[in-house]
Amino acid sequence: MPTGIRATVAFTTPDICPIVELSNTAETTIDSVTTNVTPSGDDESVTEFSVDADCDAEADLTPVFSHGGTNRYRFTHDDGVACPCECLGQFGCPVTRYVAQDGELTLVFHAADYEELRDVVAELRERFPDVDIKRFVRSPAGEQSRDSVFVDRSKLTSRQLEVLETAHQMGYFERPRRANATEVAAALGISPSTFAEHLSAAQSKLFTDIL
Repeated sequence: MPTGIRATVAFTTPDICPIVELSNTAETTIDSVTTNVTPSGDDESVTEFSVDADCDAEADLTPVFSHGGTNRYRFTHDDGVACPCECLGQFGCPVTRYVAQDGELTLVFHAADYEELRDVVAELRERFPDVDIKRFVRSPAGEQSRDSVFVDRSKLTSRQLEVLETAHQMGYFERPRRANATEVAAALGISPSTFAEHLSAAQSKLFTDIL
């Protein structure tokens, strides 16, 4: 089996995609989306999505299905690359999960290997500077049941990283502890309450990646 990589990326510009704009305007979450963007660009690319609201958007949307309060719409992509899904389509990486909420777009896709992931991320950053790389998960190699996660340490401030490193070196995370919060705070030259605040903020950021 191939050892591919699952990537989660986010974009914070609502006008990056008509679905995100609609989600932001209607104040609703849209996560039922299907896109058939093709790598060659020779065939017509179409996206369908469901929303629990009537659409009143500038995009050219075609109603295709309605059930209860949920409506299904379809629109055709223009030539070229204007949205992240189309960019991923150029690399043959279909979107596994699509979530538009509060003006933010979150996409999950799979890359066959690190080289493909590097090329895709570089292209996304070139076309959409606001892209935020949320998480990379490498599939386990061989028969080992492991789930490797890439943790983005750049999310931590220099002070938060210093707090974590000092606490780790002094044995704060060991059981039993070799140093308590007061001792670690003293080594850092800060109060125990400030140490607790930095530690909590750093752990929250790391847990978002890990979990």
